[in-house]
Parts: sequence; C-alpha cells; structure tokens
Amino acid sequence: MILQTLNNYYQILLNDPESDIAKPGYSEVDVHLAVVLDENGNLLGLTSLMTEVQRGKKTVEIPIRLKVPERVLRSGKKIKSNVLWDNATYLLGISKGEDSQSGYTEIRHKAFKETNLGILSQAHCKASVAVRKFLETHDPNSFANSKFFTENVDILDKANLVFKIKGMAGYVHDDPIIRKVWLSQKADDSKATLGQCLITGEISTIELTHNKIKGVPGGQPAGTAIISFNDRAYESFNKTNQQGMNAPVSKEAMFGYSTALNHLLRDWRHRINLYDTTVVYWAESIDRKFVNIFNALLNPVSVVTTANEPGGDGRAEVELRSILSAIKSGDPLDFNELLTASEENTRFHVLGLSPNSARLSIRFYYNDPFRKAIKNLQQYHLDMKICNEYGKEDFFSIKQIIKETVPPKANKSVPAPLLTGAVFRSILLNLPFPAALYNATLIRIRADQDDEKNKIQKINQLRAAIIKAFLIRKYRHQEKYQEELTMSLNKDSTNQAYLLGRLFAVMERAQLEAAGKKLNATIKDRYFASACATPANVFPILLRLSQHHISKSDYGQYRDRDIQEIMECLDINEKPFPKHMSLDDQGIFVLGYYHQKADFFKKKPQTNNLDIEEDKND
Repeated sequence: MILQTLNNYYQILLNDPESDIAKPGYSEVDVHLAVVLDENGNLLGLTSLMTEVQRGKKTVEIPIRLKVPERVLRSGKKIKSNVLWDNATYLLGISKGEDSQSGYTEIRHKAFKETNLGILSQAHCKASVAVRKFLETHDPNSFANSKFFTENVDILDKANLVFKIKGMAGYVHDDPIIRKVWLSQKADDSKATLGQCLITGEISTIELTHNKIKGVPGGQPAGTAIISFNDRAYESFNKTNQQGMNAPVSKEAMFGYSTALNHLLRDWRHRINLYDTTVVYWAESIDRKFVNIFNALLNPVSVVTTANEPGGDGRAEVELRSILSAIKSGDPLDFNELLTASEENTRFHVLGLSPNSARLSIRFYYNDPFRKAIKNLQQYHLDMKICNEYGKEDFFSIKQIIKETVPPKANKSVPAPLLTGAVFRSILLNLPFPAALYNATLIRIRADQDDEKNKIQKINQLRAAIIKAFLIRKYRHQEKYQEELTMSLNKDSTNQAYLLGRLFAVMERAQLEAAGKKLNATIKDRYFASACATPANVFPILLRLSQHHISKSDYGQYRDRDIQEIMECLDINEKPFPKHMSLDDQGIFVLGYYHQKADFFKKKPQTNNLDIEEDKND
C-alpha cells in the first residue's frame, strides 16, 4: 500500500504545473560541470555549474540539479554507463585515485563510449554529431596534461558532468531528437520479463532492480534500497536469484514510487529528521496548504510568515495563525474556515523511515483524512499544555520531547532506539505515549542536577509537560488523576502524591529564603529522588529541617502557613507517608512539585486598598 500511494502521488505531481519532478525515463541529479564542445566535437573547456546559496551565516557553492537520462544502477563492481552524463572516470576517462584493479579507468570510459555512441548513432542532429566526434577522438592522457584538467582538478574527482554545444540552447541531453531516441530505447521490451505488477495490477515489464532512495540520514551515500533481494533467506519459493521477481513491480510503478519518495526527501517542506527516524508526509493534492498546516502543528514554535516562502501565500498564513490560536485557547478547530467539505476528506500520508544496514526500515505509516490528522496533532498539543513560572504556555516539538530523554552532557544526543518512531506514531494515532518515554523522563529527573551554567534543570517545563501528557493519555477514559493533570496548580486536589510534591516545593522554598544566597546543594539536590520514590524515609527529616529554615527566614510565617495547609489535607494520622510510590504516583509527585513552584512566581492579583478600608468601616 505504501508503494501504491507513493506511485499515485507521483502521478499527481506530474499533473502539477509548478512541480519540477522528473518525467519518466529521467532522473534529477547534482551536476557540477559542463563539457563545452564546438559543432565539430572539439573541447573548448569545462564550465562550472555551481551556484551560491546562503546556509545560515555562510555563503556556499552547491551543484545545480538537472533532469538527465535515468541513472543506471551500479552495485558492487558492475560497470554501467549513464547516457550523456556521468562522473569524470566514465565520461572523460580520468581518475584522481586509481583503483588497484588493472585498467579501472579505461574499462569504465570504454563502457561510456560504447553506450553513448550506440544511442547517438540513431539521433541525426548537430548535437549528436558533435558529441560522437568528441568521444571518437578524445584522448584521456592528453586531457590529463591539459589546462582544462589542472584548472578543475579539485572538483573533477567528485563531479558529475554533462555536455553542452557552444551556440546551442540547453544541454545535449535536452535535444528533442536525442530525447526521442532515448525514450524509444527505454521503451524497448524485447528482453523484458513480463508479469503482473503488485502495485498497479497490470501485466507489464517487471523491474528486476529498483532505484535507490537517497536523503535518509545514516543510509548509504549512494542510496539505500527499500526493496532488495540479494540473499536466499529473503527470496520466495522457487525465485532463487531472480531479484525483483520476488516482489514483481513494473518499471513504470518502480520509477513512480522511487522518484516520488526521493522528491519528498529533498523537499524540506515534506520532511523532518528526528534522530534515527526520517519522516516524510504528503497529501493527495497539489495544494500546498495541507503540508503548511501540518508543518505548523508539528513545530508551532517555528511558524513564520509563509507569504515569503517558496509556495507560500497569505491565505496559508491566516490558516496557520488560526490553528495556533485555537491550540492556545483550547478551542476546537473551525474546519469550516480552514477547509472546504471536499478538502476535509483529502487523504494525508505520513511515512517514517530508518536506515538498517543497506536497506530502509519502515518505522510507521499513517494514512487518514486530513481532518483527522490535524485533530490528533491538536490533541497532542492540548495534552502537553502546562504553564511555566511566568504563567505562559509554550509549544513543544517532537524533537524537543525526545531530546529530554538524552543525558544533557552526553557527547552524542542519541535517544533510545525506536523511541522516536513510537512517540510519533502515538501522536498521529492519538494513542498513549510509550512507557519508554515516561520512564526515560523520570530517570533524567532522578539523575540530573540543576546547573545554571550549562542550562540544565532537573525539573523543567518540558519534562513536567511530558509527564502530564503521558498520564492524560494513559487514563483518558478513566477517572484517575483527573484533578491533578491540569495546566497549573490545583489547590483542591487531595491526591497524596500530588500533595507531597507540593509540600516538597514549599520546604525547598523555605530553605532558599532562609539562606538568602545561592547554596551549593539544596534539599532538591540531596533528597528529591528519595522523596519521590520512598516518602516515608525522607519527609520526617525534611519536616524537621523546614522548621529550622522557617525560624531563620523573613518569610517564615508564609511558608509555615503553606506547610500547615498541605499537612491538613494530607492527614498523615489517617494516611501515613507511603513507604513506596508507583511510577504513576512519582509522576504526580513531580507535577505537584512543578505546579507549586511555578505558582510561587505567578503574579498575584492586586488588592484594592480602598475596598479594604470600606470593609473595615462596615
């Protein structure tokens, strides 16, 4: 089904006048240099096709992308030549680093000449004649001693090259007559294997080796296979050494799905990289507003004016602002303003990929009407909403969530394997978060210490939000913890774990106020992990310490009052401090601590002195 939807998306892109996707028989590749010839095939020089782009604060040169005759698959030591483009070893017969195999460069250049002369001999045009004369007379040894080589020696080793004839528009591979010959040869099925395509269901030519997928971090530089059979263990019964016949896909469908997926991986608007998982997403429509809205919901922090972005418009900006406003207020999305009736049911697809040796693994695949997809993303943001000490609610991206599970001082920010895909999947399907996310967050809270210099917080807004969202999703259809899983402090809650978390925050506050200066270690540094897991062992000690701190503090009376209020709700005579707390209760403890601490910094409502005087007179 995944390949089928990708092939369908390719057909949609072909009908989009603004799409630059490669047509059948062609591939889009990076090209660094053009070999410039005159009409008699004489070499006039090598012209750079590099362009300057801004990357952050730097200006860098990158090759242009051209649509050239379809790239051949070269695996292992197979020698195959591309048509009218290739690297310098094939096209010019030169190589900076000589292979240990004898005749490495000569064999490849010979293959290029044979392949291209065979095609060009059928194309009767000036461009064809010029390239044929060049290939017949080109001497790699003479070229290696020429100024053309010395001027471009640094780039030739990694460059792709194409042909250009001086005085003629475009490149040689774009010539209409040559294109016709090339496409005619591609359509020649005289040696083809026929079969029923698993994607289209039609009887057609079966592709034995599929195109590689590029752009997945961690994958092979030359591309990674999504369908590949190169070992008996992976082959079907009676399909030994038959490669693609184990999963028959037609040449057209193979080209469609692979080209569409590579196109998505190149476009930043359709892709997000999350550690070991690369996610691509698309709608069954040429309208880019679907992807704009989805991007806004994935990472609301980075929402910017889309009117100046490629493919952006003023309408999209209004839609994004409307969504973010609804998330902040907690109101349901107004789909009548965002989408027409037909657009609500437009299918939206999300695909998670991860490299695995020489192949790609499918981490998850999501396919639903667009309305449902954005409702699930909105629900995720609502579950994560929690105020900070300034009373402000922030948005959190998925990447920020995963980063919180990694030790902040680790040399490499590498989360647990498969965690990213599991979290993303739970968001898309509106399912409970994986327990691994919750456990990893609690581990970080226990292990980390506040470090202002390195911007490390033991309990920050994001960690509290993860705990809140995990428990909300886990107990969505139950009564449990409903009073505690709020955005801010709930003084009416009687949950023991929540009250203990609040009590710990008050006692920490009393210590800081008594010290009047920064301490080397607070009770949070020394006792938080124990207080969270085994309260009965710690809280009697903390209560005695708090009385000492209260007696030395200018604000002791306020902290004493706060402690008394919480202790009355705890009623330890009837319900003693628990010896152990479950993982869920430990999360509630953290929330109680965070809510109480944030409340200390919350602006209190101003008291009207005039009203007080009037009350006294009454």
